[in-house]
Amino acid sequence: MATVVRLTRMGRKKKPFYRIAVTDSRKRRDGGWIELIGYYNPMAEQKIVQFDEERLNYWLSVGAKMSDRVKKITGK
Repeated sequence: MATVVRLTRMGRKKKPFYRIAVTDSRKRRDGGWIELIGYYNPMAEQKIVQFDEERLNYWLSVGAKMSDRVKKITGK
């Protein structure tokens, strides 16, 4: 199974809120996930990014790939 760390969209129309999720790469963007490790809110006055760095490092160590956007917002 190929795992990927990517964003899943939440919120409502024109007010997006994203969760940072570990999921199977074959699933849809908002499909099922294996584990939620954080969130990202670009609509706040100061963009909010919070994630569990220990779990992110674990998933990377077992072979999960990160999407380009998650790389950019986590600084990894």
